[in-house]
Amino acid sequence: MSQIEVEIQIGGRSFEVACQEGEEQYLRTAAKMLDTEAQVLVTQIGRMPEARMLLMAGLMLADKTAGLEERLREAEDRLGALTQEVQELRAAPLPPPERVEVAVIPEAVTESLAELAAQAESLAAEIEEKARA
Repeated sequence: MSQIEVEIQIGGRSFEVACQEGEEQYLRTAAKMLDTEAQVLVTQIGRMPEARMLLMAGLMLADKTAGLEERLREAEDRLGALTQEVQELRAAPLPPPERVEVAVIPEAVTESLAELAAQAESLAAEIEEKARA
């Protein structure tokens, strides 16, 4: 692959940087991240020598990266623990089935209740007839 020159802006200054063909977008993305940090310095401190601006911006970016790497390590550790827990749960024997007893109403009780309901309806009808008379 051939190298190409890419112009980038960092802290309000232009730089010509060589990169492999096809890697321009990665270079521009990295330059934008560095420029973001340099702009913070320019806003807070003002103009400063190029080397110092790049050093300070690089250190700020490295600090953010270190924080993200620590968070990534913590997330990976947590993921590893959860993965192990899931594997242990899958390997564990299933709990014994729980026995559930459902009350069964004897047929004689059901028949008796039906008879009582029929008698109650008959009595209600008789009372209604007497009330009309």
